[in-house]
Amino acid sequence: MNPMCFPKPAPGSCPMLPGSAMDSATKDEMQPSLPPGSSCPGPEWPEQERAEQLARGAALKWASGIFYRPEQLARLGQYHSREVQRTCSLEARIKSVVQSYLEGVKTGVWQLAQAFEAVQGTREALDQAHGLLQGMVEATETLKPLREQVAQHRQLQVLSQLLPRLRAVPAAVAHTRTLIGAQRLLEAYVCLRELEQLQEETWAPLGGLELPVFEGLGPLAEALGQAVEAAAGVAGRLAREDPALLVAAVRVAEVDARHTTSLELPPRDWQRRCLQALQEGLERTHFGTPLLLEPGALAGWLEALRVALPAELATAEALVAPCCPPHYKVVRLWAHTLHSGLRRCLQQLLEGPKLGAADAFALLHWTLHVYLGPEMMGSLELGPEADVSQLEPLLTPENIEQLEAMFVTQIQVNVAQWLQKALDGEVAEWNREQEPGTDSSGFYHSPLPAIVLQILEENIRVTSLVSESLQRRVHGMALSELGTFLRSFSDALIRFSRDHIRGEAMAPHYVPYLLATLNYQSALSSSVSVLQPDGAASGDLAPVEAGLDELQRRICRLVLEALLAELQPLFEALPSRRWLSSPELLDDVCERTVRFCQDFRRVRNPAVQLLLAEAERTVVLQYLRALMQGRLVCRGADERIQAAQRLQNDAAQLRELFLGLGLEESVQCAPVLLSLRDLLNLRDPMLLGLEVAGLRQKFPDVSEDHVSALLDLRGDVSREQRLAALSSLQAGPQPSLSAGHRALFSLVPVPTPALSSCLPSGPCA
Repeated sequence: MNPMCFPKPAPGSCPMLPGSAMDSATKDEMQPSLPPGSSCPGPEWPEQERAEQLARGAALKWASGIFYRPEQLARLGQYHSREVQRTCSLEARIKSVVQSYLEGVKTGVWQLAQAFEAVQGTREALDQAHGLLQGMVEATETLKPLREQVAQHRQLQVLSQLLPRLRAVPAAVAHTRTLIGAQRLLEAYVCLRELEQLQEETWAPLGGLELPVFEGLGPLAEALGQAVEAAAGVAGRLAREDPALLVAAVRVAEVDARHTTSLELPPRDWQRRCLQALQEGLERTHFGTPLLLEPGALAGWLEALRVALPAELATAEALVAPCCPPHYKVVRLWAHTLHSGLRRCLQQLLEGPKLGAADAFALLHWTLHVYLGPEMMGSLELGPEADVSQLEPLLTPENIEQLEAMFVTQIQVNVAQWLQKALDGEVAEWNREQEPGTDSSGFYHSPLPAIVLQILEENIRVTSLVSESLQRRVHGMALSELGTFLRSFSDALIRFSRDHIRGEAMAPHYVPYLLATLNYQSALSSSVSVLQPDGAASGDLAPVEAGLDELQRRICRLVLEALLAELQPLFEALPSRRWLSSPELLDDVCERTVRFCQDFRRVRNPAVQLLLAEAERTVVLQYLRALMQGRLVCRGADERIQAAQRLQNDAAQLRELFLGLGLEESVQCAPVLLSLRDLLNLRDPMLLGLEVAGLRQKFPDVSEDHVSALLDLRGDVSREQRLAALSSLQAGPQPSLSAGHRALFSLVPVPTPALSSCLPSGPCA
């Protein structure tokens, strides 16, 4: 039989396995109700429907696989019998399970019924208990007046027992106040404790009721606490006059700190108040009043502290400490309290009006040296109890910076005023009728340099007693003010010279006073090193030394201008025919120079050597200037020989002149005239190139214009010879200027040469 010919179940019908024997009643109980128009139960979930579809598909696939071949249809009966047996086995198992389930449900229903009956009985019992409780509450409300009567009876019983003691409370309070007024603090505290104990005995039985009779105990305790504070506030005086009172105050504070009470009262904390009173009283004694000092009075106040604070610490160690418990650490407390009070006082002082220079210096020196020194906090008599190593500095770095800046600023103003006053006094003497004063050696002398250096050096030296930083500041200020003073001195010299030259204020002794200022400059230059403190950089004096050198050059220039003013009219006639034949012109120059330079002997070395060298150089320059003007042209060989001889004689005369004045020969400039003599004395003009080249080697600053002017003086040099001689200036190696070379020709102007005397590369080409 072809298995594919089996009829398929109609859509919506339930497939039935052959041999099903489940009764309809059981099936009706197990199957859910079907929706209208449905022949089998629908799936409760989409997964159930999918499972059924898969099961049907698997069954069909199994049946199709088994009965696909015709030879397998012969075993169809066997398969049918096996499936019937399996179906019967399944139905039997299902029936067994359902039966067990129904028996369990029956047992559960019976147990629920029994529990319901027990709950009903419990509810009835609770209702009965609630009724009994309501009755008890009503009975309790009726007993409330009776309880109140009992409580009042107990309170009255306690009061009746304590009534004699309660009647004595007002008298005890008054007696305690009397004891406090008499400063019998221990007895007063005993009375106060008895009253407070009585208050505790009545407080608990009365249920926390506060009796009016005890209302005065609070103010009484506060009065006793204030008396303890007052005694602690003057501990230093009491330790000397009445130590028993101080001991009593401290003992009251200590005993009360260990006392406990059941009363709901705020803590008195008399021990803390006692310590605080010790500190406040100590600060009030020494720093209680605002510090309002007159300018300059701060040093006296600090000196008084230097005496008072060690005495106070000694009193604390010898008298106060034995009156106090060891844990008070009285000496340490005294030291730290005095230190903090002093520190606060100094901070207020710095926040107030600006201190003067003397006060700022005194405060810096006192705080940095005296306060921590052996006379005060560094005293060996204090011992380790003071613990001064833990004290913070009296002045912060910012305070020290403020005081140093304040001191330097005011000292700078004072120094500037002192220096200006000294300068004004010196300048006022320059127009006097008498010459400058001299010292025992005959040199011009004035106290001005000593005054200036003393003012500056004293300020630098004094600040070394305070700190190195302040000394550096004052040292820098002193050098700055000295530089300003030198500039002011130089400006005063210029005004003095200008007024004299213009005739506005003719100075009778103009040159001597200029020479005197040169001595002042020398004195300052030789002694300025005293302003250099130990350890300061050597380059700090460089600006001052440069200012002194500039002042020296200016004084020399003014002196030489005065010399030049006297010599210029004499050099107007040189060279000339009269000069060729007679030494009279140079004699007048020498005579005027000697007369002018006779006061140079009152100038100290090395300034006198510099002055003589510059004077000799000035004379030589004027001599060269006159030669270069072209006022004389030699007419022949005789005049050239005569001019060369005159140059030789004049050089010798100038040499002897300045040697006689004290100038060393090695620094003289007059030998330049001998070189010019050789140029004039040369007989063959063709050799002028060699002579000019030699002149250039000796004097590198000689120019073509100078050589041309000298060739004009010869009067016998042709154009070609002139060009050849000038060419030698460019042909030879250019000489280098040595370190000690002093310019001569470069300071001598010459008339603009004619075009015929210029080289193609010359300045007028």
